[in-house]
Amino acid sequence: MLLSVNTFVSLDGVMQGPGAPDEDRSGGFDRGGWLVPHASTHTDEVVESWFREADAFLFGRTSFGLLGGYWPKVTDPDDLIAAKLNTLPKYVVSSKLTDDEADWSPTTVLRGDVIDEVRRLKELPGRELQVHGSWKLVQTLHQAGLVDVYRLLQYPVVVGTGKRLFPDGSAPATFATVDESSRVLPGGVVSLTLHPTSLGAISAGAYAVDEGRSATVLG
Repeated sequence: MLLSVNTFVSLDGVMQGPGAPDEDRSGGFDRGGWLVPHASTHTDEVVESWFREADAFLFGRTSFGLLGGYWPKVTDPDDLIAAKLNTLPKYVVSSKLTDDEADWSPTTVLRGDVIDEVRRLKELPGRELQVHGSWKLVQTLHQAGLVDVYRLLQYPVVVGTGKRLFPDGSAPATFATVDESSRVLPGGVVSLTLHPTSLGAISAGAYAVDEGRSATVLG
């Protein structure tokens, strides 16, 4: 399976607490719910397209608890997201969560080395192993070069504080966009699909004047 990270970000890269004021107040965060005023049928369609590709889910402990407290209550048979989340295999990374506490069936608790566990999961048959939310886990996966696809909805909001998708200290990386699924939606939300092309270093260059003309020099 491909490993995809699917998340909502602000213009300043914040992914913390997009859906409600009390979703994630860790670190004193008090600006939750910033996504909701910009949600639309257009953003809903994009998110549903993400979930259509899923054959399994991978969560950190906090996101597993948040999503598991909401989506099992959605019983509408026509709700694609609920159907996927409530029926497909789920894996949660935690050293403390018990099997009894992980009662959002079917769920498997991963207690071993995260990198080794995820590499094993990626070798299973299927389309995508999807990560949603799970900020700390996403940092680990990025640093290890395990993410195959990033799908982002970037909202026209500067949150100003909070957990960023790529915080200071993240491994340098470059990406290529998938043009057919990257676009600006009505209302200014940007849908991006990104494939990593390099990790650990980025190319650089400079502008220089060559025979009276401005030119780019890559080095």
